Amino acid sequence: MTGAELKKLREHLGEAIGQPLSVADMAKLCGLPAADGADTIRKWEVTGPTGPVAELLRILAMASDHYPILEMFNVFDRHDVPVKHRPARRQAFREQMRSDVRRRIG
Repeated sequence: MTGAELKKLREHLGEAIGQPLSVADMAKLCGLPAADGADTIRKWEVTGPTGPVAELLRILAMASDHYPILEMFNVFDRHDVPVKHRPARRQAFREQMRSDVRRRIG
């Protein structure tokens, strides 16, 4: 994930939950300390995050319709899920992810 992608993700997640996300909110999402977490996010918005944080952000990105549901989370396109139920289940999954984002930022 690049810095520009992280900035766009912050915008898209804010859109998904219905409120803009600050760099401090993104720091909370990433589990960074309150003291210098916002500064770390600002740095990552230039250089891009790496490692476990980048993976966490890929997962949280599923809260937004702008990002695909990752294959390891896609339990909707299986043979035992009727095709007509798949869109509603995808939407419910995204709403669950949005609730998780809201819970993480407090």
